[in-house]
Amino acid sequence: MRSTRFSCLAFFAVAILFFCASCRAQSQAQAQSQSTPPPPAAPSSALAGVKYDYRWELYGGLAYSHFNAGPNLLQGANLGGFDAQVARFLTPRWAVAGNVRGYYGTSGVVPNPYGIEGPFVSEHMFLVGPEFRGPSNEHASMLFHALVGGAYGNFEHAIGNVPPGALGLFSNQFAFGSAFGGSIDLNRSPRLVFRISPDATFTDFGSAGLKDQFAISVGLVYRMGKGLK
Repeated sequence: MRSTRFSCLAFFAVAILFFCASCRAQSQAQAQSQSTPPPPAAPSSALAGVKYDYRWELYGGLAYSHFNAGPNLLQGANLGGFDAQVARFLTPRWAVAGNVRGYYGTSGVVPNPYGIEGPFVSEHMFLVGPEFRGPSNEHASMLFHALVGGAYGNFEHAIGNVPPGALGLFSNQFAFGSAFGGSIDLNRSPRLVFRISPDATFTDFGSAGLKDQFAISVGLVYRMGKGLK
């Protein structure tokens, strides 16, 4: 759990430094423009019209998760997949988000007499929760969310009739799932955004207690419904 929290905190620390540097460069440019004659008019920047007054944000991206497919496996599985989200902003700062994500790959197992190594496993999460827009300017915006819901783990797809417990795996099941983290959004235009979104995810497969994983996705956001006040 400590490594997961450290990874998320490190990302947001870097993101905050990046954001502060962007604000500093912007303020220096404004100060310089006030002390020197204005240059000839130039075409407006593609980001000049960025305002956070859209009602909807649609996100889709490629995702990675470090996932434990069994209660006592020494090594986690590195899974790849997708991350999709719809956020409805109620104010310029607050939104309600619905999130669906899926992760797929192979997992290690305990030594066994069946000759099974690295079977396919997958996890799908269905989450909802609040999202808050933090520091923002025309270049970038930081968001934070707390999402809760359910997770479905498929651990028996590739093991035939072998009991999953004999391999150190969970059984196929629904369980509690959650994701706590956020994103840094890099505006490419008023509507189109490049997003990097890290999370600490928690699941309770096998009633073994909450297990934490690190997850991250990168993708594109499209904003719709301009006119929010």
